[in-house]
Amino acid sequence: MNLTIGTLELNKTHPAHMGTGSINTSINVGGVNGENNGVAKAGTFKNYLLEAVDKMNSQQLNVSALQEQVITDPDSVDIHDVTTAMAKAQMSLNLAQTVIERVVKGWTDLSQNR
Repeated sequence: MNLTIGTLELNKTHPAHMGTGSINTSINVGGVNGENNGVAKAGTFKNYLLEAVDKMNSQQLNVSALQEQVITDPDSVDIHDVTTAMAKAQMSLNLAQTVIERVVKGWTDLSQNR
């Protein structure tokens, strides 16, 4: 699995590096006496991040498909839908870059003995 964000490229070379479980795993939180009140929480931070990257990727792919459709059949797609999809994809990419930068900065701060 290769993930490219801007000029940063992440390569999954070993199956244990990013986990092998499915992204949509969740844990049901029980109510009183263990009854399930319908509340589900994401299992781990890793699952949350993988789900966010998956959504970002699907938005990028959606924009690519809409752009291709505008070129091949302009009457089938409203240009406003394309620009809205592009803005959403750009915003999610910027958010992902910000999260990655802050996680790296946080890890660096924790690693250093201040």
